[in-house]
Amino acid sequence: MNERNRESMAPELQVHRPTIAKREANLLASPVREDLVGRFVGKRYLLRTYGCQMNEHDTEIMAGLLEQMGYQATGQEEEADLILFNTCAVRENAENKVFGEIGRVRPLKARNPELLLGICGCMPQEKAVQDKVQKTYPWVDLVFGTHNLHRLPELVESAIHSQETVMEVWDHSDLVIDELPKVRQEGVRAFVNIQYGCNKFCTYCIVPFTRGRERSRTIESIVKEVRELIENGYRDITLLGQNVNDYGLDLDTSFAQLLREVGKIDGVERIRFTTSNPWNFTDDLIEAIASTPSVCEHIHLPVQSGSNRILKAMNRGYTTAYYQQLIAKIRHAIPSIALTTDLIVGFPGETQEDFEATLDLVREVQYDTAYTFIYSPRQGTPAATMTDLVDPIIAKERLQRLMDVQNVISRDYNEKLIGSVVEVLVEGPSRTNPDVLQGRTRTNKLVHIKREEGMMRSLVMARIDAANTWTLKGSVLR
Repeated sequence: MNERNRESMAPELQVHRPTIAKREANLLASPVREDLVGRFVGKRYLLRTYGCQMNEHDTEIMAGLLEQMGYQATGQEEEADLILFNTCAVRENAENKVFGEIGRVRPLKARNPELLLGICGCMPQEKAVQDKVQKTYPWVDLVFGTHNLHRLPELVESAIHSQETVMEVWDHSDLVIDELPKVRQEGVRAFVNIQYGCNKFCTYCIVPFTRGRERSRTIESIVKEVRELIENGYRDITLLGQNVNDYGLDLDTSFAQLLREVGKIDGVERIRFTTSNPWNFTDDLIEAIASTPSVCEHIHLPVQSGSNRILKAMNRGYTTAYYQQLIAKIRHAIPSIALTTDLIVGFPGETQEDFEATLDLVREVQYDTAYTFIYSPRQGTPAATMTDLVDPIIAKERLQRLMDVQNVISRDYNEKLIGSVVEVLVEGPSRTNPDVLQGRTRTNKLVHIKREEGMMRSLVMARIDAANTWTLKGSVLR
């Protein structure tokens, strides 16, 4: 599966439309300065989100802050008084798309000089992006990063009165602010941040530089938020962190303990988590996953490469032997587990032998799904200075070979489910056919079923009738 097929993950671009959203109970705890609360009634905002679930969750917080200020959401650029681009810095093409969009919306400023345009999220944490905005995109009114998200109300006020770009980007932050308002999309699934930042410094990854060092929320604050979500009708909760295995190392607790505590919440049905680094995936964590009924049988465990030489160059901190031993322990403790992974081809210095080792690992582990990418250099990372680059044509050929191998495995897994009965949480209409509903199994398989009244947001038992590489087709049992 390449990045365009990641239907089970956050899409690369999302337009936040909280006109169909519900407020959270914690909106009552307002972090917005008193004189700014309700001051912008009649104004409209539009948030565009690029990247991962972490960015998507940040957008929910920004929507909450703006609505406390009196702003209302719109899905139409022409109606907006404020347009914010919440950005991703993981791949260069994502940055290029954002700059393309900033150029595209420039005419809106000409037609509406009062319109505020802003860039936030991971991209502004890069000095090169800050310089580029100042030199090339002077019509951008507001720039801020990941560490000062809570400062949005004051920054908007400053941008309204400023004649030049308001740019406030903190290099780092030790803050963990729990009581921020959120406006979530209607549905059955919700994300809960449990941790911010990353300490791993993989040589290809910009995240430690854009999100900072690891900082954990308290178990009490996480449990409180999950409990409120359950009370508001959400049934599938994903705990988010750049590396959830490290949760609690700064609080003298552990991710295993957090899972057990969240699993005790009355009414909790499905708990997921992402992402896990193979490092620090302890036996206690495996036991917590296996013994907590609400924790779903799905683990996303990025391996990135099957070559020890490349893993060392990536600074991943483990070998393929360690990784395979970990997989064996997980499958022994949780036989029904579904495993997915991330894989990079074309990393600097990757030889044909290194690539064949990746194919061998994929065949050995037998992932349910793999998200595959060609290496993309990011300015500011150690890998960006490496000189032994792989020819782009060879990298594309390797990506296709890898996808071909994984697609056969994925389809085989799905076809083995034909005739079985699975629990499906119905999420809503299919993206491609309004007469069909889609939902997920506990193992995160996407299932399409015939649309019927009263099924939305419900748990149903379905028999699997057909399968393809990415999805299943089922019939609801009565």
